[in-house]
Amino acid sequence: MKKVLIVDDELSSSEIINFFIKKYNLPLEIIGTIDRGDIALKKIQKLKPDLVFMDIEMPGMNGLDVIENTNKVCSSNISYIIITAYNKFDYAQKALRLGAKDLLLKPIQYNQFCEAMQRVIGYQYSANPIFNQLLEYIHSSYMEEISLESCALILNTSTTNVARLLKKNLNTNFTSYYNKVRINKAIELLETGSSIKDAALAVGYQNLNYFYTRFKQEVGITPREYIDNKSAN
Repeated sequence: MKKVLIVDDELSSSEIINFFIKKYNLPLEIIGTIDRGDIALKKIQKLKPDLVFMDIEMPGMNGLDVIENTNKVCSSNISYIIITAYNKFDYAQKALRLGAKDLLLKPIQYNQFCEAMQRVIGYQYSANPIFNQLLEYIHSSYMEEISLESCALILNTSTTNVARLLKKNLNTNFTSYYNKVRINKAIELLETGSSIKDAALAVGYQNLNYFYTRFKQEVGITPREYIDNKSAN
């Protein structure tokens, strides 16, 4: 599991990143949140995270200076994702020159967050290649009828091992995770204007009643209520 450090003096940004990671069961461990650049510099050297979400404008030291100074003294392979309210080319250019992998604009949106995570990490969340391949297979085949048995067959391992990996890394079982991925994808489609029926079919639910049941179990409301709530806001 990748270790994550969030460095941002705006609590809302730290909270939304934390929310996305927990809500969507991403196998990432948040090891700290820091709101000052000078403190972040020390913590990064001490904790050696795999991934750092780094704000630019902060008290103590700006994020780009933190990265530059960390690179001088820390040889660890740390990935940085810059988070900033400023869509300026010079910021992005300097960040990339210092080794940053991507840039997120505030306020951070879920689709933007997912795209950045895909570009930076892909499915290499852990040191276990079978677990990484399992996640990739589920996320690329969620629209098909897959099972614990088919996952084990594709990965050339046992169903017991697949179940153990999901429990160890995500504290869940196959059916729950598989349906969570499907429902999250359906939500993305609903938010871009797809009808309930089209969204259900696109993520692999042939039975609309079953889709409604799984959706309410995951989200707490029906797809229709979800759309109505979004329209009202």
